[in-house]
Amino acid sequence: MSCKIRGFQRVSHCIFDMDGLLLDTEPLYSEAINDILSQYEKKLDWTLKTQLLGLQHQNMCAKIVEYHSLPITWEEFSKQMRAITMTTLKNPNLMPGAEKLIRHLHASKVPFALATSSGQEMVDIKTQNHKELFDLFGHKVCGSTDPEVKQGKPHPDIFLVAAERFPDKPKPECCLVFEDAPNGVTAGKAAGMQTVMVPDEHIPRDMTSHATLVLKSLEEFKPEEFGLPPFKC
Repeated sequence: MSCKIRGFQRVSHCIFDMDGLLLDTEPLYSEAINDILSQYEKKLDWTLKTQLLGLQHQNMCAKIVEYHSLPITWEEFSKQMRAITMTTLKNPNLMPGAEKLIRHLHASKVPFALATSSGQEMVDIKTQNHKELFDLFGHKVCGSTDPEVKQGKPHPDIFLVAAERFPDKPKPECCLVFEDAPNGVTAGKAAGMQTVMVPDEHIPRDMTSHATLVLKSLEEFKPEEFGLPPFKC
């Protein structure tokens, strides 16, 4: 039964983005991009950064090459990017509130999944030091390598695929998406899902207005506002 709780619709399942939401990887990505751009006397700015957040790997590389009119292909940019990130992304920190929320949902038997634009190989690298925590996810959809994700964020494919892979196949309106990126929020909304956004402080406010709820940190999230079991302490 659908009902509103404090203005939000009751949900039964959760779907999480990863980079910038659960793992503090975005600064590491920015450093890697700037390492490559410095060869061409270019630099990553926030106008471009906000466009890149949430994109699949190929689309991200192509947008950077186009934006800066680099004299290389997106494939070459990708090759350099992977060489750097295979090392730098091995041990990112968890974002504030991430572990508490994931463990709470698991203990409360709330189904939850991962829906990240990263490919499977990079997900394995980035989560290797948090494997026990990420093993709690019911399933993972890795957008850059999953054949069922035809179009990346801001298209809704990845969240619809994630919802379809829950054993009980919930309707989109029963799923709550957690995101940090405007592209991800757009994708969640297009999928017919409510979205909780935890944006970087540099993202303009007008790029967060389409989220159902905007928080400064996952530590602020109150599960009961969406009909989920509240934290015990």
